Amino acid sequence: MIFNLPFITVVIVIMFGLYAMVFRRNLIKVVIGLDLVESAVNLFLVSLGYVKGGVAPIYTNAPSTDMVLPTPQALTLTSIVIGVATTAMLLSFCILIYRYYGTLDTRKARRLRE
Repeated sequence: MIFNLPFITVVIVIMFGLYAMVFRRNLIKVVIGLDLVESAVNLFLVSLGYVKGGVAPIYTNAPSTDMVLPTPQALTLTSIVIGVATTAMLLSFCILIYRYYGTLDTRKARRLRE
C-alpha cells in the first residue's frame, strides 16, 4: 500500500489543479492550478524512477547493481525549468490583462472583448 502512495498523491494534486483551472474565474488561481498540475507531473516522473534500495547513478563502484533510473530525474529537471518559464510568462500575461481590462476575472475580460 505504501508503494502506491506517491501515485495516489499525484491523482489528488492533479484533481485539485484541474478544479482550480476549470472552476475558478481569477486568472491567478488558474495559474496556480496549472502549477499544481506541473508539480504532480514532476512527482509522477520521480516516482516512476524509484528503485527500492537503489543508489544514485553517479556512483560507478556501487556495491549494489540496483541503480535509480537517471532519465526521469533529467526529465523532471527539464520540466521544472519549463514550468518556471511558463509560470513567469502566464503571470506577465496576467499583469497585462489587469492593466488593459482592470480586472483578473475571466468573465469580465471576455465580456469587454466585444
